Amino acid sequence: MTYEKRDLVDIERRESLLVIRMRREHKRNAIDRALADDLDYAFNLLDDDDDLRAGVLTGSDTVFSAGSDLTSEGDYWTKRGGEYGLIRRQRRKPLIAAVEGPALGGGFELVLACDLVVASRTARFGLPEVSRGLVPTCAGLFRGPRSLPVNLARELVLTGESIDGNRAYAAGLVNVVTEAGGATSAAIELGQRICANAPVAVQASLVAIGRWLGAGDQLGWESTEEAKTTVLASADHREGVAAFLERRQPLWSGR
Repeated sequence: MTYEKRDLVDIERRESLLVIRMRREHKRNAIDRALADDLDYAFNLLDDDDDLRAGVLTGSDTVFSAGSDLTSEGDYWTKRGGEYGLIRRQRRKPLIAAVEGPALGGGFELVLACDLVVASRTARFGLPEVSRGLVPTCAGLFRGPRSLPVNLARELVLTGESIDGNRAYAAGLVNVVTEAGGATSAAIELGQRICANAPVAVQASLVAIGRWLGAGDQLGWESTEEAKTTVLASADHREGVAAFLERRQPLWSGR
């Protein structure tokens, strides 16, 4: 094994498997410019190194990611990966999300951008944007209904509430559920099983599945942009963000 430490991400090579750990726990791994750049670096390494066959993305023992850092004002776009270094990346190597604790908002959208999910019983998945006068903008509005039963995806989007790892497993989002603290180890084991197979066949299969699943992505992005434009022009958006930052209940006006 070899390790590389960046400011906000640890990168561990386990032979042909790359393990990427977010390290902004004091901010619940909320993604700002610096964390997005470190994630982009790690995903570029996974894409470009022919000796690497699969990856694992994880957070800390208490939180996967709370999504966008609202104080970053959207400054988390990267050239190759789009938002967070991953959301719009064209990948050919499997990526497994290993989730302990909350994966909320953009954190859940990071999970939805991965190919497989391992979660501990502490995991929580949710899209709380509507409770802040926002909408999911990093593909949650179309990858959510693609990865979950449509009515469950609607429930998450419209209530802003979250579900636990067991319910996510029953719904088909999560591949493996572990006890607390076991998600990364189980994800590494799953990744090693993938790495034991023929790389060309694995990558060709992943690309084929991705092309089929992503056939409607352009419409999804267009629809998301329309929703985003509507919300950003609203008084409720300004109130929701202010209330969140001031840690108070919002007073919605419906305008």
